[in-house]
Amino acid sequence: MNKLLDRLLSGLFLMGQIIVHILQGKIYRNNTMEQMAFVGPASLSIALITAVFVGMVFTIQVAREFIYFGATSAVGGVLAIALTRELAPVLTAVVLAGRVGSAFAAEIGTMKVTEQIDALQILKTDPVDYLVTPRVMACCLMLPILTIVSLFMGMMGGLLIADSLYDISNTVFLDSIRNFLKPWDLIASMLKSLVFGIIIAVIGCNWGLTTTGGAKGVGQSTTAAVVISLITIFITNFILSWLMFQGTGSAVID
Repeated sequence: MNKLLDRLLSGLFLMGQIIVHILQGKIYRNNTMEQMAFVGPASLSIALITAVFVGMVFTIQVAREFIYFGATSAVGGVLAIALTRELAPVLTAVVLAGRVGSAFAAEIGTMKVTEQIDALQILKTDPVDYLVTPRVMACCLMLPILTIVSLFMGMMGGLLIADSLYDISNTVFLDSIRNFLKPWDLIASMLKSLVFGIIIAVIGCNWGLTTTGGAKGVGQSTTAAVVISLITIFITNFILSWLMFQGTGSAVID
């Protein structure tokens, strides 16, 4: 428990270092571009597959109930709201926590136990600038883009199911999306994705930098980084949702 608390505190300190270094312009552009390719395009296929099937399953579960109550025209809008506000940002973050966060922890953890981090310091290269900042910036830039693409694919998956299984016309489905979805929903989704990107990168890198104990320690740090990232994402999602959408009344009908 003490080790976990120490790591969380060191993560907060690391976040402060990253902010200061970015403001000072200490950015390795080549490293950042390399990490953006790893976080974005290399993660695109798994994010899209997840989004498509989530959209399909959600439509299957919701459409039959809405049709029974005579609310067919609301199926597309409800799917759009669910994907935009919660499913797309959260599930995309979960996918990246498993794929990217674990990779960050394993790679940097291996460098730590093999003393490559010490070698960087001997060469007067700051590990935060060289290793951590590019990864944080890559996650912050690419996760919102992946979320938007996942949102679009999830809606397309729902549209396919609505049309093929429930005879809901494309026009009705798309009109429902336009009527229900508001600009603030997209803004909230992007803000959530940005925060989740910071969480994934900082926790993954911090757990890597604090790795001890050789190969066994690398495995333990990698597993712990993913678990802590997921827990933090879910807690943060609740806090952000409460701040953005709390209160009574409808967020759909003005």
